[in-house]
Amino acid sequence: MGAFLYVLKCNDDSYYVGTTRDAVENRVAEHDAGHFGGYTGSRRPVRLVFAQEFERIADAIAAERQVKGWRRAKKEALIRGELSMLPVLARRGRPSD
Repeated sequence: MGAFLYVLKCNDDSYYVGTTRDAVENRVAEHDAGHFGGYTGSRRPVRLVFAQEFERIADAIAAERQVKGWRRAKKEALIRGELSMLPVLARRGRPSD
């Protein structure tokens, strides 16, 4: 059974990063309905902005831990699919123009 890494954009413009073995749409609906307290509970509605499937839940969890540690600019590059920007944004400071 596969697993997903997902990123939600919350009502306060922040991002929530999570994983699920369930269908991503079901998990988003659960967050949006307030089934989970915590971070998204007070920041509804939420909207799915990124999802990636993994074969193993361990890989999805490892990706979740990694992405949770990223700054906003790097998360937004991932969301936009600008994967070539990730190494640049991993460096301290701003990318050179």
